Amino acid sequence: MKSLRPLVVGALILAALAAAGWSWWQASISSLPLGLASGNGRLEAEEIDIATTIAGRVAQVQVEEGALVQQGQVLAVIDTADLAAQLTRAEAEAKGTEAQVDQVQALISQRQAERAYAAQEHDRAQELTQRGVQSQSVSDAKKAALDTAEATLASALAQLDTAKRSVEAAYALVGQYKTQIADATLTSPVLGRVLYRLAQPGEILAAGGKVLTVLDLSQVYMEIFLPADQAAATAIGAEARIRIDSIDYAIPAYVSFVAPEAQFTPKQVETASEREKLMFRVKVRLPEELVQAYIDQVKTGVRGEAFIKLSGAEDMAWPAQFVGQPIPAAALPGN
Repeated sequence: MKSLRPLVVGALILAALAAAGWSWWQASISSLPLGLASGNGRLEAEEIDIATTIAGRVAQVQVEEGALVQQGQVLAVIDTADLAAQLTRAEAEAKGTEAQVDQVQALISQRQAERAYAAQEHDRAQELTQRGVQSQSVSDAKKAALDTAEATLASALAQLDTAKRSVEAAYALVGQYKTQIADATLTSPVLGRVLYRLAQPGEILAAGGKVLTVLDLSQVYMEIFLPADQAAATAIGAEARIRIDSIDYAIPAYVSFVAPEAQFTPKQVETASEREKLMFRVKVRLPEELVQAYIDQVKTGVRGEAFIKLSGAEDMAWPAQFVGQPIPAAALPGN
């Protein structure tokens, strides 16, 4: 029993210290100066699914989970052997339709010459008939020949229009295959970090199949919830600070979003006591320049607290007990 006494005493001392620390922290939070609001949250970033727009076999996945990727960096490649063969065939067919256009244009030239000759013959026959040198039947025959020549010319012109449309359709198909081949190379749309690797080389995916999930590190933020009175005094763009549990830095931030509707409340709020329970979601975002300056250290999911300057307190200095040590000036936006 005597041997357990020091352990029990030590445990009681640790519990007392923990309780004292918690009480001090709660007191410091509750003693926020007028004009400041705060809330707990965690750093988050938007998740982007990197998916294939075409069905096919995964040829390469060039990044691992946790890798930092740049905007435009190649992440994965889908096999395009079948598409390449279809593109070759489509290009050959497109050239064939162009040859048809040339043939129809040559036919039109022939039909135009025939129509011009028929028109001359018709005019000559009309003149001879009027002079009584030639019978009306001959003139009628020349008129029928002219009508036939004009009809064949119109038909040839219609064939040309059809042939040109065929060329357009053929090259549209060529463009479609080229686009699909280009889409087979999956690139990162943002500066981010690979969160999940969802497919491996050799797997066959349907169109829309997910290969990777990337965190968009240009959109790092903390979500907190504020009561209605503080949310009403929170402006978009308001100055803010974020303190992460694991570091003693005050991270510059700003308010990027205030929810227009309350959460955690009944649909209809009838009494003043119920209205006091209204909580509004607020996003406090880190400046993109700051994130890029510390890109290797940025981790989502870490917990902390955000402090916001409310309307009317824009010129108030930040209390030292809440901001801690400042981020080096070189990392701040604009430097």
